[in-house]
Amino acid sequence: MPLTSAAFFQDPLTLNSLGERIRRSPYSIIIHTGVNHFFDVAPSGCDYECRDSVLTEPQTTAQRDITQELILVLDFGAQYTQLIARRVRECKVYCEIVPFSITLSEIRERAPKGLIFSGGPSSVYEADAPHVDRGVYDLGIPILGICYGQQLMAYQLGGDVRPAGTREYGSATITVTDAEPLFAGYAANGSELPCWMSHGDKIWSPPDGFSVVATTESTPVAAMANNERKLYGVQFHPEVVHTPFGKELLDAFVRTVCGCQGLWTAANFVEEAVGSIRAKVGSAGVICGVSGGIDSCCVAALMHRAIGDQLTCIFVDHGLLRHGEAEQVRDDFAGAFGIHLIYADARERFLKRLRGVEDPEQKRKIIGDEFVRVFEEYSSAIEGATFLAQGTLYPDVIESGGERGQSATIKTHHNVGGLPADMVLKVIEPLRLLFKDEARAVAAELGLPDAIVHRHPFPGPGLAIRILGEVTDERLAILRHADSVFLEELRRAGLYDEIWQALAVLAPIKSVGVMGDQRTYAHPIIIRAVTSEDAMTANWARIPYEVLDSISRRIVNEVHGVNRVVYDITSKPPGTIEWE
Repeated sequence: MPLTSAAFFQDPLTLNSLGERIRRSPYSIIIHTGVNHFFDVAPSGCDYECRDSVLTEPQTTAQRDITQELILVLDFGAQYTQLIARRVRECKVYCEIVPFSITLSEIRERAPKGLIFSGGPSSVYEADAPHVDRGVYDLGIPILGICYGQQLMAYQLGGDVRPAGTREYGSATITVTDAEPLFAGYAANGSELPCWMSHGDKIWSPPDGFSVVATTESTPVAAMANNERKLYGVQFHPEVVHTPFGKELLDAFVRTVCGCQGLWTAANFVEEAVGSIRAKVGSAGVICGVSGGIDSCCVAALMHRAIGDQLTCIFVDHGLLRHGEAEQVRDDFAGAFGIHLIYADARERFLKRLRGVEDPEQKRKIIGDEFVRVFEEYSSAIEGATFLAQGTLYPDVIESGGERGQSATIKTHHNVGGLPADMVLKVIEPLRLLFKDEARAVAAELGLPDAIVHRHPFPGPGLAIRILGEVTDERLAILRHADSVFLEELRRAGLYDEIWQALAVLAPIKSVGVMGDQRTYAHPIIIRAVTSEDAMTANWARIPYEVLDSISRRIVNEVHGVNRVVYDITSKPPGTIEWE
């Protein structure tokens, strides 16, 4: 039956008043009630038939525009799968990660503009290697295979894939033999380009219908193409920074091959999200917990843009924040935006419960439990609240297995310690499609201060897990001061925005020193700064010696109780970014 109109109502009484006219209508009409259900009304005069909406919220014109250009990344277990999706989105094209086991019918239903097969640790010829349904190559959808993804495409379509006589790990140089279409615009036939390889198998000969478009000294098929079927493969990793032309190659695939225009922008996302939030929330009240971090502040600003005074934010000050952060949340954020903020001063409560506790995991649990208690106390006093807004991001969705992801790991850092089991508020997560860097772009679009937009990641338990051992007022004061000096010097040197995360750690040890003519016995401060793309791996930052010298001198001279500064030069792995 043809659908000729769609109406949106939030008041069931309005819907009922139209009942007779609807029943007499010769057309099929879909009505949205604003509570995540559609009512499909047929002209037979039958009662309303309720069916669950495929979407969690009604689509606006902007949403349909920015997500209709969809690229799906099929995950075969690669370390860099999320990085592939991020690089595609940097091309302003919407992209999602799905398991390699996605069915053909699911792919047809999603109607992607293109597919990307990720890399993976397996060999395609092994009995238990992950494979896709061979019918995927006949869907008429452009496909790009990366590393394992290229080998899988070649293997399933009749190419020769075997162990490589010489493995390639690290930097390599490809020679382009046919630039169209993947290398067009930045390389010509015969060009030599640096790239990053990581493979023990290789394609010795491509399937019928494929041509070799790039080679290396030890890899005869570094890239292959079947332009007629729009099937492509590269043995190297275009998603990593060690392949300088990688973004251009992905851009050529999603735009030239797949025909995407590039509609995925922060401005478009804000427009779509505002419309979706208004449709979902209606006139209900919303509570949002803010911590000063980019995730919570971004979602609060977005919610405020959408519903204004219907939003109430709660800021729980647990006394474990860095220098000036509580004031920043209250004045620079809430005050500047006119957001209704409830300030919960719970510093004494948290410190009392942490007294004598040294185990880091126990500290986390105590802080999480107390946070929930305080949040419940304040939120229960807010009348008319129906929703709880959270700053969940796309990596959290993937890693929690909540949406097409494969990992079973549940992450709880957005609501420290987890939400209460009997919570009656409905959760709304308007940032759940975004990566961290995209959330920063949205925050900037919303006009958040640079100090919040570019703030380094900070753990929910705060300085408690950067104080090794018991948390006391004295130790908090020492660490807070030292951390403030460290970050101040990084900003002064113009290094803060180049570093993913910088932190100071207070260890429960003392060492001998000499200050003036006196012997000292005081704490060392450990400083740590890392560079990273996504915090999954990280390298220690190469801070210039003169900056390290300035940091060390200032901390020792200005922070009472400290006589030594050491710099942690451990990468991740084997170390983690935080110490606890």
